[in-house]
Amino acid sequence: MPLKNSQYDRLMREYSQRQLQNERERQQRIQRVYEQIPQIAQIDRSIRQSACTYARRLIGGDAQALESMRLKLHHLKEEKASLLAAHGFPSDFMELHYHCPSCKDTGYIGSEKCHCLKQAAVDLLYTQSRIRDVLKEENFSTLNLSYYSRSLHPRLGKSVYEDMQGKIAFCRSYAASYGSDHYDSILFTGTTGVGKTFLSHCIAAEVLNHCHSVVYLTASDLFDLFSKATFYREEEQEDDADLYLLESDLLIIDDLGTEFSNSFTNGKLFYCINERLVRQKGTIISTNLSVNELRDLYSERVISRVLSNYHILELFGEDIRIRKKFQR
Repeated sequence: MPLKNSQYDRLMREYSQRQLQNERERQQRIQRVYEQIPQIAQIDRSIRQSACTYARRLIGGDAQALESMRLKLHHLKEEKASLLAAHGFPSDFMELHYHCPSCKDTGYIGSEKCHCLKQAAVDLLYTQSRIRDVLKEENFSTLNLSYYSRSLHPRLGKSVYEDMQGKIAFCRSYAASYGSDHYDSILFTGTTGVGKTFLSHCIAAEVLNHCHSVVYLTASDLFDLFSKATFYREEEQEDDADLYLLESDLLIIDDLGTEFSNSFTNGKLFYCINERLVRQKGTIISTNLSVNELRDLYSERVISRVLSNYHILELFGEDIRIRKKFQR
């Protein structure tokens, strides 16, 4: 759904405040360096004075002034860098530091919205703040395989532990290379509590860390958004009410099959899946239903798109939430 003017203005105010804070922090770092290395304060004064001197020479018609200025400034900057390094400061310590180096905290790269502004819009529109907190706790670094059995699983021909090792490795690779060489999609299936949502969180955290936009919704929330956009649209609202759902780099739909299923949800699910495939955007779907149960619940064209275009990862094991409860 599109941002309202008030929402856009709010985001841009946050960017302006971020820029001001960046400058305040830079000035604090400069003051710290000046106090510890007075020679650098003198070098900076020399740089400013030299720039003024050579500017006057250029205006006066001195053809050699520009090259002389370049050499002088180069030597001064080299001396400054050496002093910083000798005192244990990074070479860019006195420069501006940005939350987003891509757009330098402006929200735009040229006339295009930066990935950070797109994600900020996603977070605002879809109330993603809760999932941000979850991702701090549920990511690849906190993933624990000890809850999976090492006994032979009759259907797998190996232990669930070994099976999960392979699937986690796949998910790590998927997340690490997402957007650079693929926008593939995944369907996680399996019974309650075997790790489908956790793995979705792991991938989301990694993809976000690589500066891609992610929308994370339960199936019920997804269809509720489509319903509001379809039946409660204000006349002046733009037609691209689901733009961010379709254009986000990664869409994660959790708990598919828990929503009330009807022709409307079937139609919207196909629309969402198909449009994102056409736009070459990845989607991750998790469900407690088996593939056969999905066939019974959703239309053939939905299932056909998923089975022919998604990586199908079926997870096995016992309910980890229950195992955790009894191991406390």
